[in-house]
Amino acid sequence: MAASAGRSVVFVTGNAKKLEEVIQILGDKFPYKLVSKKIDLPEFQGEPDEISIHKCKEAARQVDGPVIVEDTCLCFKALGGLPGPYMLGRIVEPRGPRDFGWDPCFQPDGYDKTYAELPKEVKNTISHRYRALAAMSEHFSQTKDTSPQEKKKKEEE
Repeated sequence: MAASAGRSVVFVTGNAKKLEEVIQILGDKFPYKLVSKKIDLPEFQGEPDEISIHKCKEAARQVDGPVIVEDTCLCFKALGGLPGPYMLGRIVEPRGPRDFGWDPCFQPDGYDKTYAELPKEVKNTISHRYRALAAMSEHFSQTKDTSPQEKKKKEEE
């Protein structure tokens, strides 16, 4: 990972496999050092965006710095989008290794294997986590030299 000197972001997780997957997805292009930390956060209720914002603010308060949090939920069209955001893929009888969350139960659209059965190189280019991390990484890459601290430092020079 191409980390800027002294700049890190805390990925809030106690799950070693999730951390491994996030590091693989972010690769060398992520401009910050990724540090994991397990934090016991409250189970917030509300709309998915509200939940993520509350989790992020609370985690940032606890670590006193920038964080990445993840909250995954599932909704059903037949229930009007309840109980949470829709994840692409069919729910199937569990297949494949059962050592990583719900991967054995979800078969992505256009594939005949579950996430658990797919090679990591394939899963990590189509999963909901990949899409979210790719967008976040792109944002960080575009703004890495324009943080408030960097702007202030440049102004003082």
